[in-house]
Amino acid sequence: MKIARSLLDEIIDHARRDAPNECCGVVSVANGDARSVFALKNLAASPMKFEVGADLVPVMEEIDEAGLELGAIYHSHTRTAPYPSQTDVNFSVNWPGVEWIIVGITGDDVDVRSYLIDGGRIEEIEPEVA
Repeated sequence: MKIARSLLDEIIDHARRDAPNECCGVVSVANGDARSVFALKNLAASPMKFEVGADLVPVMEEIDEAGLELGAIYHSHTRTAPYPSQTDVNFSVNWPGVEWIIVGITGDDVDVRSYLIDGGRIEEIEPEVA
């Protein structure tokens, strides 16, 4: 997925706003290009995990009605490295083919990583920032 710097900045800003808790959200795509970022509420309100809720439903409807696709799920890690946890791997089973963007937030430092998770196999991919 190719993502504009402005959209990536929206994700990073969301991670900073929600710290010390994890943030979560999704990114819509068309032809491999990110189109929109949708910040969601982390129902877990936790620095150790995220949980999406009912606010995902209207977002998925909006993505579908716009003729777009779900391209990525993003969240932040505020206490661990930006690498998929076992919880992330387990959750990814419901979202095959979707990219996982993880924003590591440590103080003022930010580290953004992206992954494909398939059948428990984790492959880091280089974010293509346009």
